[in-house]
Amino acid sequence: MALFVLAGCGGQARQDANEPSGRFPVDVTTATFPTSQRLAEHTHMVITIRNDGTKMIPDIAVTIVDPTLKQPTAAQAFGADLASGGPTANLASLSRPVWIIDSPPGPCRYSCRSGGPGGAVTAYANTWALGPLKPGATAKFIWGVTPVKAGKHVVQYQVAAGLNGKSRAVLSGGGGKPWGTFTVHVSPKPQQSYVNDQGQVVPTN
Repeated sequence: MALFVLAGCGGQARQDANEPSGRFPVDVTTATFPTSQRLAEHTHMVITIRNDGTKMIPDIAVTIVDPTLKQPTAAQAFGADLASGGPTANLASLSRPVWIIDSPPGPCRYSCRSGGPGGAVTAYANTWALGPLKPGATAKFIWGVTPVKAGKHVVQYQVAAGLNGKSRAVLSGGGGKPWGTFTVHVSPKPQQSYVNDQGQVVPTN
């Protein structure tokens, strides 16, 4: 995960001054995202992480990137970059959405921490965080998304123990980096649906 540390001006403390340095063991207990989808079909990505260590994780976080890019974090979450050069040369951003992120219903919205909901949104366009995570506790990240671009797409999730790079999440037992990828095929045939008498959207195929 590419993390950016901002130093304060005028003698102010660094943003990462209070983030402890260290390695924090985690277990990714759930990682699901349908590998076959259709345009306009609402679906969910779910990542559940357990703190397998003996110390409090400062700020459990997940970053969503496109690993096929030379600079994966340059694209927005659930997005992809346009081809550089040519008519795109004067664009302020080459990143375009592959999925639109919706806010799922319920009290947890994007995510839940064991014991209560969490807001999860951070200053980074492709990173969500749930704050401190006690030993043995779990954090569940849920993204409600709708695909808007057909084709084959690769999505990678990366787990971190903090937002400033000093606290590092590692896989329990092996010490490797906690991450994974999904290869998703989005069909150009959109999902058909109708609204019933109760005002509910019902898929028909």
